[in-house]
Amino acid sequence: MSPTRRSFLAASAAAPLSLAAKGKTSRVYFGTYTRNGSKGIYTATLDTASGKLSEPELAAEIPSPSFVTLHPNGKFLYAVSEMGGAPTKPTGTVTAFSLDAASGKLNKLNTVSTKGEAPCHLNVDKTGRALVLVNYSSGSTACMPVRADGSLGEAASFIEHKGSSVNQQRQRSPHAHSANISFNNRFVVVADLGTDQVLVYKLDPATATLTPNDPPFVKVKPGGGPRHFTFHPKGKYGYVINEMGSAVTAFTWDANKGVFNEIQHISTLPDGFKGVNNCAEVVAHPNGKFLYGSNRGHNSLAVFKIDGQGKLTAAGHVPTGGEIPRNFAIAPGGKWLLAANQNTNNVVVFAVDPNSGNLTPTGQQVKVGAPVCIRYLAL
Repeated sequence: MSPTRRSFLAASAAAPLSLAAKGKTSRVYFGTYTRNGSKGIYTATLDTASGKLSEPELAAEIPSPSFVTLHPNGKFLYAVSEMGGAPTKPTGTVTAFSLDAASGKLNKLNTVSTKGEAPCHLNVDKTGRALVLVNYSSGSTACMPVRADGSLGEAASFIEHKGSSVNQQRQRSPHAHSANISFNNRFVVVADLGTDQVLVYKLDPATATLTPNDPPFVKVKPGGGPRHFTFHPKGKYGYVINEMGSAVTAFTWDANKGVFNEIQHISTLPDGFKGVNNCAEVVAHPNGKFLYGSNRGHNSLAVFKIDGQGKLTAAGHVPTGGEIPRNFAIAPGGKWLLAANQNTNNVVVFAVDPNSGNLTPTGQQVKVGAPVCIRYLAL
């Protein structure tokens, strides 16, 4: 993490992808910052019938694996190490692991450069042949081939973003923050906090290459700072959460052309809140009826109902049981939500009401040092 970003997070004190459920147990992986006792990637199991979460165990030692993602075949896991260095000597890396589904342990395959600083998000395409990631501090997107054995090749595409926006403290240069792959596997959607843009790239998985779409991006409200993005399960809408503006921007999505059109901009905060807040994650429930967004500062999950045209209605806020909820994820089956509270080193389990979207804490939580990412592997 770059000094600028680290100082900002201290002052303000990663749609997650899940493999389809195969049974009543999911393996859970936690990405972390390696501080507060954390040594890397941790793993636990979640009983998707009862919501019981086991105590996490260390799966692999690796520096600050802030975000992890799984290969579609469930046999490999990939993790960025969110580190930053001089622009002329980028130090960001991504590491490939093979995984043992029974124990959850990870075995390193190889590590390659992200060609940038502070890589913070990544995803593997649906064919399993290409991995796309973003570098926050240096504001860039990279795409690299995934080999048959799960290891990574050097980046085949590397695109440096251009531009800035209105906030002179945080938007003097690009800060790419997330990379999501469209349901039809034809496009990569990248949210850039520094430029207030949601960029769209055409993806060729066979060559692991990216090319800018036409149009190449859609803008959000100036100063919003788009951070994470999720598609609606029906594939007709998309939602970006704006870190600095504490709001969600909703779009229609033309899946054939890769084009967004804004339809709504709605706050993630309750009326009257005056404190400091920065949003982090946004996730749509698999039934397509609800959307959730995390508030760091208000320390809550904002709940929204989604209507038939993709628009949102605020439906309340649920405390996350800790401080700075960086990431959260809905378990396969849609019955449980796990929220990672970065600054209080805990992951809290919530029951999800599929009819109302309400979240109820189950009373279960586990300790993980500086948790910032949650991903599931159905067993």
